[in-house]
Amino acid sequence: MSEPTLVVVGAGHVAASAARALRRRGFAGPVVLLGDEPVAPYDRPHLSKERLASGSEAGLWLLDPDWCAANDVTLRTGTRVDRIDAGSGAVVLTDGGTVPADLVVLATGGRPRTLPGLDGDRVHTVRTLADSDRLRERLTPGRRIGVLGGGFLGTEIAAAAVTRGAEAVVFDLDPVLLARALGPGIGAAITGLHRRRGVDLRLGSPVTSVRPGPEGVEVDTDAGTETVDDLVVCIGIVPDTDVAVRSGLAVGNGVDVDAHGRTSIPTVFAAGDVAAHDHPRYGRIRVEHVDVAQQQAQAIASTVAGRAKSFADPHWFWTDQYDVNVQGLGLGGIRPDDVAITRGDLDELDGTVFWLRDGVVVGAASIERGEDISVARELLDLEIPVRPEQLADESVELEDLLEEEEVGV
Repeated sequence: MSEPTLVVVGAGHVAASAARALRRRGFAGPVVLLGDEPVAPYDRPHLSKERLASGSEAGLWLLDPDWCAANDVTLRTGTRVDRIDAGSGAVVLTDGGTVPADLVVLATGGRPRTLPGLDGDRVHTVRTLADSDRLRERLTPGRRIGVLGGGFLGTEIAAAAVTRGAEAVVFDLDPVLLARALGPGIGAAITGLHRRRGVDLRLGSPVTSVRPGPEGVEVDTDAGTETVDDLVVCIGIVPDTDVAVRSGLAVGNGVDVDAHGRTSIPTVFAAGDVAAHDHPRYGRIRVEHVDVAQQQAQAIASTVAGRAKSFADPHWFWTDQYDVNVQGLGLGGIRPDDVAITRGDLDELDGTVFWLRDGVVVGAASIERGEDISVARELLDLEIPVRPEQLADESVELEDLLEEEEVGV
């Protein structure tokens, strides 16, 4: 019998991670990656960081062509998919062609959320390599760049803009940057960091209208009107479920998948930004973090290679703001009544916030303390009881808490 063929619809982080994991786990069948962009898989977080700031290709590309050739991994770029045929399992292309498949991983990601009627040469989104390269050309000294949205993408773009000598103004309804994602303490610290670097923050006031024109883009808020040379819209993404819908898959806020990444069609899996994953810790949730996409892809690879595995890890992410690293762990599962404990000095960009529930760490976020996140992961996984004063006291070595006797087993 011939080995099964696995096709990945989408050629990003999921595709690259799945291809490598499949071969490491002994899957011997052909692997085909179908990407609608004209380039090979690349590191998407790079687009708003190194690539945008400097144009660097260091660390950008995810798959080496020689490795693909040696491992029977076929990459087809510029290939648009219409649907998956539930009867034959084949992947049907928009040009009428088909790609035979025994197993399919849907990794179509998401599309930038936009505002109706807001377009033109001075309006940007950053989702693709071409988007990043186009925007970088505008980040020049003397040019004023507006950023609509102060989330991770928006703040990274603002940092890249001022790093390249441009001015940046960020518009966001929230009065503190990233507070909803990282908590008010770290949010306030990041807000202060951007102010010190010269970013003009227009926070806490809704944007009422945006008017692109030949000389710039006018942005109206309750506080007045600001004119910028270019406006970058960073108001999130929507999962790209078009292929899933045309294929008859169960779709809610993304493509519904079980703990193993399997969709409502048993031979079809989904991972990454498009997947609404039934997570053992958090229930059904769709998460837009690169590490989650990679971990989901690896779990799927184990499952199709014959060793069923679910993705059950706490969600982890990171962002670089200038030369400052920020990390978060398990924050999607934080509840309003969880107790927040601060260690270190957030205002000095050197600290960590832990969240406790019934004496056990359930999440953490740090500035310039990645080692704290590593310990938090073990505390969370092992459900080791800790006291708030132990976490807050800098004289207590966090790693010593892993040696406590009361380890949940």
